[in-house]
Amino acid sequence: MLASPRLASLLASLTLVAALTRVSAAQSLVYDGSAHQTMVAIPRLDADIRVDGNLDEEAWSRAARLTGFTEYRPVDSRPAEDSTEVRVFYTATAIHFGIRAWESHGNVVRATLADRDNIAADDRVQILLDTYDDNRRALLFAVNPLGVQQDGVQSEGFDPSQSAGGRFDGIVDISPDFNFESRGHVTPLGYEVEIRIPFKSLRYQSADPQRWGLQITRVTQHSGHEDTWAPAVRANASFLVQSGRLVGLTGLHRGTVVDIDPEFTSSVAGSQGPDSWRYANPNARLGGNVRWGITPNYTLNATVRPDFSQVEADVSQVTVNERFALFFPEKRPFFLEGLEQYDTPNRLIYTRQIRAPAGGVKLTGKSGGTAIAYLGAADDRLYSYDGDHVPVFNLLRIRRDLGTSSTLGIVHTDRVEGSDYNRVSGGDMRVVWRKIWYSQAQFAESWTRDPAGARNGELWDVTLVDRTGRNYGNHFELEGIAPDFMTLSGFVPRTGVVSGRFANRFTVYGAPGSRLEQISTFLVASPVWLYGEFPRSATFEGSYTENFQATLRGGWALRAAVSDGEQRFDERSYAGYRVNRGTDTVAFARPRGQYGLWTGSVGASTPNRALTLSVDLTAGAGVIFAEAAEGRGRGATLAASWHPNASLRIESSLVHQRITRARDGSRFSTATIPRIKTEYQLTRAIFLRYVGQYVAQDRTALVDAATGFPLLASSYGTARFGPSSALLVNDFRNDFLFSYKPTPGTVFFVGYGASLTEPEAFTFRTGELHRVSDGFFLKASYRYRL
Repeated sequence: MLASPRLASLLASLTLVAALTRVSAAQSLVYDGSAHQTMVAIPRLDADIRVDGNLDEEAWSRAARLTGFTEYRPVDSRPAEDSTEVRVFYTATAIHFGIRAWESHGNVVRATLADRDNIAADDRVQILLDTYDDNRRALLFAVNPLGVQQDGVQSEGFDPSQSAGGRFDGIVDISPDFNFESRGHVTPLGYEVEIRIPFKSLRYQSADPQRWGLQITRVTQHSGHEDTWAPAVRANASFLVQSGRLVGLTGLHRGTVVDIDPEFTSSVAGSQGPDSWRYANPNARLGGNVRWGITPNYTLNATVRPDFSQVEADVSQVTVNERFALFFPEKRPFFLEGLEQYDTPNRLIYTRQIRAPAGGVKLTGKSGGTAIAYLGAADDRLYSYDGDHVPVFNLLRIRRDLGTSSTLGIVHTDRVEGSDYNRVSGGDMRVVWRKIWYSQAQFAESWTRDPAGARNGELWDVTLVDRTGRNYGNHFELEGIAPDFMTLSGFVPRTGVVSGRFANRFTVYGAPGSRLEQISTFLVASPVWLYGEFPRSATFEGSYTENFQATLRGGWALRAAVSDGEQRFDERSYAGYRVNRGTDTVAFARPRGQYGLWTGSVGASTPNRALTLSVDLTAGAGVIFAEAAEGRGRGATLAASWHPNASLRIESSLVHQRITRARDGSRFSTATIPRIKTEYQLTRAIFLRYVGQYVAQDRTALVDAATGFPLLASSYGTARFGPSSALLVNDFRNDFLFSYKPTPGTVFFVGYGASLTEPEAFTFRTGELHRVSDGFFLKASYRYRL
């Protein structure tokens, strides 16, 4: 039976209305960041999505679409050169992101297979989820065009290790790993990536509905640009407060969150025996970690006999002419989750002080505006004062949100072994005001009893003001650490001084399309007083530095600096020094201060391409601390990274430093450290790695700057600067690794490492280059997720 004309017209009208309704609904789910449409109500869909990197399932057509990206770095508030669209929806158990990144400049997309977190030289998109909506920290999920993952946490604040010109928009820690899925591929017009983040992998507030902060950034290597979806400007003391918002998330099902990671490790060490090379009996051990998500916002971790071996050794640093301990980042799995919650303005919690624990427990989380982090561990007896007691650590950090971006925190650390102890308690506050200003203060007291006796000391650090403006910024800070302040649970490398940091920044931006995109200059004064002399006496040491940094179109970077320094010498460090005149010894003359110590440096970096190069050169006057004399230094740091294809990555560096005596031009020390790391990525989960590093350092015997006679250091001076006799190190370290890491927590490592030495640097002569030690190791762990 044929339909009547009236019925046919009615059906056509209904079809048109339905089509228009779908178009209207689709349009209503478009959120243009450049138009400040950043309050996003993403749809909840009952969809079964296969994460394969193709956005071809019907659910993606019903997802919210985030568009309108703007440039953030190097010049903010300009339209992005390339278009980016991110689609997002959620189900009961996960949130899904679909990325389409268009590239209009030809075949320039940088994409490689790489180990997890090793995509800094690739194009990538980063998703920042502030699941507590507190503007203090956000979980970071990043992917390159092939879906290779990088993850971690971005926190508000300023990392004290950053120098002038570093990032001032927060601290990014890529150590934590989260379970999520991602796949991607390069297309003729750019790239496409699909991401699924299960709610099991997230911690969030106990509320329904949920409201989360959301920021999405795109990093494009061929231009060196970084774009954001929610418009972000430099003239703001907080980066995360400028994020958009996901609103109306409801009915999230996290389920039971229990991860059990049993571990098996085995190692065998080799050394030279009386007649031949010998290997000790294999050392095998079982251990494990347990992670329990008690609630959506609190997690309990426990470990028993964990494996804390580091698969890749720390990068060597030049130690000749150094007076203080060097900082190395944490790499050990148990400590990494929630590590950002232990941050303090000074590092009063440094988990590498817990060296080889037999067991430990952690509780981290946040309720309302209060974040709590506790860690307890029992270390090996080997690291006690007498070798008989077990060092027990208790570390507590509590932080309370104030207003939009301000915080108030307390910290307490406790290390006890027998009747000896080291305890530190303190408080800190960070106040953001008028958007572009913040002030910060920290006060702490330590109490110590050890074989040297009982003592206490204070630490204080006050940032009077910090202004983060677009064209002008500043930073005015004073920090004082008493001579008897001590922390065995933190990292405070120098005590007994008051240090100042007074910086002014001026930035000029180039016109759109110009060769020069940005140039900044930093005027930095860094005076240092002895603690007992501040503020009534002259400075003990310090410098005035002018830094220049320029960003050129295409990702090129240029930098230069000139500095005028001064240095007095603490007479206590040289008490007991003697000058050997051959027939007798006489007291070392009082060391004189050195002034007008001018130094300069220049550097440049190429854009991130298949071959990337970086060079920094330094030269100028300085001091030789072991001899309390003026010196002349020259140094060079070269770095190269070559990615000839998607699987092979070769990264190399060379550090060279030479110090001569200003008195006669004689050589005091040289240090040359080449390093190469080669990785071949068979799949996203499997790679082979070789790391080779040669450390060639030498230092001549100490001499008196006034007479040229040999100088004999006291025991205290030797402890600070090394022995009076000459030093020679020619060590060649080689490490080989096979790695299988399909998911965080599930790993299989097989490796071999060998340390060699020779009497003359870089000769590699047969019979002279010989092994000092070597070893094989195996590690296997599997994550059971309940």
